[in-house]
Amino acid sequence: MSVKEDIHNQIVGALEGAKFPIKTPDELFDALPDGPNTTCKSGDVILKASDAGEVLSANDFPFESAEDVASTIVNKAGL
Repeated sequence: MSVKEDIHNQIVGALEGAKFPIKTPDELFDALPDGPNTTCKSGDVILKASDAGEVLSANDFPFESAEDVASTIVNKAGL
């Protein structure tokens, strides 16, 4: 599994049970188990939710699913 796939799967897992749509960065952080400190790791790559928040813009919201969140973050983070 590639780093991109691994991080994507971890984000989807972290958002299991979240209520969608997620309309703001604060709602996204609230949906994560450790808020902005939620961390995904794969090999040497470490991605904190607070880091992901820096690559998202208002135009990325609302998110309709965990898959949507994960795909947007891994693509914008350049993984």
